Amino acid sequence: MDDIHYLPAHRLLDKLQSGELTSERLTRLFLDRIQQRNPAINAVVHLDTGRALKEAAEADRKRAAGEPLGPLHGLPLTLKDTWEVAGLITTAGAPALREYTPHQNADIAQRLQDAGAIILGKTNVPLFASDLQTYNKVYGFTRNPYNPDRTPGGSSGGGAAALASGLTPLEVGSDVGGSIRTPAHFCGVFGHKPTRDIVSMRGHIPGPPGSQTRPDLAEGGPMARCSQDLELLLRVVAGPRASDGRSWRLDLEPTSLSNLSEARVAHWFEDPLCPIDTELKSGYQHLASELERRGALVAKAQHPLLKLEHITPTYFNLLGSLMSPSFKPAQRRQMKWLGHLAPWLKYLGPVTHGIGEYGRGATQPVHQWAVWNETREKMRHQIEALFDEFDVLLTPVTPTAAIAHDHSQPLFKRRIKVDGQERSYMDQMCWIALATLLGLPATSVPVGRTREGLPFNVQVIGAPGKDLTTLRFGQLLEQEGLAGFSPPAER
Repeated sequence: MDDIHYLPAHRLLDKLQSGELTSERLTRLFLDRIQQRNPAINAVVHLDTGRALKEAAEADRKRAAGEPLGPLHGLPLTLKDTWEVAGLITTAGAPALREYTPHQNADIAQRLQDAGAIILGKTNVPLFASDLQTYNKVYGFTRNPYNPDRTPGGSSGGGAAALASGLTPLEVGSDVGGSIRTPAHFCGVFGHKPTRDIVSMRGHIPGPPGSQTRPDLAEGGPMARCSQDLELLLRVVAGPRASDGRSWRLDLEPTSLSNLSEARVAHWFEDPLCPIDTELKSGYQHLASELERRGALVAKAQHPLLKLEHITPTYFNLLGSLMSPSFKPAQRRQMKWLGHLAPWLKYLGPVTHGIGEYGRGATQPVHQWAVWNETREKMRHQIEALFDEFDVLLTPVTPTAAIAHDHSQPLFKRRIKVDGQERSYMDQMCWIALATLLGLPATSVPVGRTREGLPFNVQVIGAPGKDLTTLRFGQLLEQEGLAGFSPPAER
């Protein structure tokens, strides 16, 4: 069973159903794998071994007794350390929450347990899930399984690294600044940011423990090693909160795609405000050519919104507003200065377009937020025209493959290199902004490796509610050998 850790979740569930595996045996196999492989990457930061084995034995009993079973019955998995799990320490990477043990499950955790999943433990995140790398003062930093000198990304970096290392078959991440899509890209796994508001965020930190408010821009979503597993997990975690279930039910529009030759594919791989590495651009162009060779309709996207000059200012403004309640007075003063000085920051080094709006958004009155929000909603309506013509839009995830660890402060002074040229660290949030701002489904799909052996993904974006179309497109790419997970070398 040396390869059992890398089997897709749906295959493991088949083995549990057939009796080839018991839940207790599978749980022990993953616990052993974590003990052996986790020290080198530090992806899993808290285990609940006793409870997991007890739940596994109970899952086996229920199966043997012929009791009703959920879609994930008996499957062990890990969960990002931002989701509250009753009785399990949940820190969100914050020293202040080092001993925090919730008494109530997040809605996500409850849905997983109701589906029969067994939560083994938690995976690492940056402080309050607020960075594109994964490190904190509670558990330290997580390494990329493909190169320990590189980050697995953030904030779902622990989950992505655990998947890539065969420590878990499934994860549920969260995403406001690419926190599902970027770690999936850096670690060569699959991740999906769902359509706006179809997954409950209650029980997610941040906000503060006990929050009931639905956060703007933020979404929870599945991570896996194949696109079929993304759909399996999305169907478990998506849906209304208990009280909202009185008025609506999730009914995602079925996809019409059955093979790549039917697909209408737009691509947007270049923007002067956020260039990407030539190696990634070549990989994406090769993918487009292969799609065309297989009969897909492939074209460069033409739509007035597909320019970062239109997208990033609104995104950063609303992101600043989202983050502002957590700022201390000194941070608010800094944000006000950031807004005022934005036009001159370019003289100090590379600056991400629109970043000044983050500072203004963090300090603006509510009537100004309402104007930006209406701008966003008009954009969401306008983008529908693109998807009347195309099934999916392909874009980069970030400008580069996995970057080197850099925990220096302040964050805004960090740099990345694109084709050897210094760029702003925050450029890594440009290409994810469209789907986040407009609440569009976006699937991060592994499509290649760099010369250094680092994986990279393409972002597959769809119209609102078309989650099953972007997921299906990822499945078709896998079936045609154009995408897929490839394990890192064992170290």
